[in-house]
Amino acid sequence: MSGVVWAQGRMLAPGEAVIRADDHGFTVGDGLFETIAVRDGLPFALTRHLSRLSYGAERMGIDGIDMDEVREGIAAVVAADAVVTRVRVTVTSGPGPAGYGRGDSGPTVVITGGAGERPRLCHAVRAPWKHNERSALAGIKTTSAGEYAVIAAYARSKGADEAILANTYGNLCEGTSTNVFLERGGEIVTPPLASGCLPGIARGLALEWGAKAGIPVRVGAPGELTLASLDEVIAGSAHMAVTSVIRGVQHVSSLDGEETSAGTLLRDLAAHFELQAERNPDPALPRRK
Repeated sequence: MSGVVWAQGRMLAPGEAVIRADDHGFTVGDGLFETIAVRDGLPFALTRHLSRLSYGAERMGIDGIDMDEVREGIAAVVAADAVVTRVRVTVTSGPGPAGYGRGDSGPTVVITGGAGERPRLCHAVRAPWKHNERSALAGIKTTSAGEYAVIAAYARSKGADEAILANTYGNLCEGTSTNVFLERGGEIVTPPLASGCLPGIARGLALEWGAKAGIPVRVGAPGELTLASLDEVIAGSAHMAVTSVIRGVQHVSSLDGEETSAGTLLRDLAAHFELQAERNPDPALPRRK
């Protein structure tokens, strides 16, 4: 990220202190974050990101977030530097006492902007650890992500830039910063949220936009996809892509050091995703049924 920082209602000068040393986001990882892609000067899918942030805050019991102020902060950060291509919103429970009990000062909100190139390829490996789908934080984009930092370091040690995890049942779950889609049997399937995976913004849009375009894409049944399903990708009978707002829908070009081929349906989905993202920078939330 660059030096563009907005915190607690205002833009900060370079080098200005951002949080207190006793902020629980720093001391115990008690917080949430959203990474938002900036496309053509606009924060992409902002309404969906803020909805997920609000949901996560409710799940964690972090109250007092002014979402209108967050929107203003994001706009200020994007406007402050033309090179900003991504924005990170970090919300913590604020300053607190030693231990895990929270204080009563209210949340800390920090918004940073920076530039970063979109990865052109994805080289993935299977992680040797499991994701706990029964965790209190499962499905939330939390700053308590030390385990994913370890797993990401493992991927780098193997020459990869993403690691794919199973959950405790051995079912395919997610990457450290992506969701996973497999093309097999003439359709595209992604693990269900019951696997413990994050409800990714790009994941949801790929499902919605793909289905509307007639691309056969769906959410798999619990247990339908296992980590062993990735053997099909290496064998060439299936194809794999990862999704995130930074990557879009991106083909996995190698898995566990083996080159893999791109799927026709996944290529169609990737192209359609980019087209729709250009046409609709802030897609509405899906209707609840």
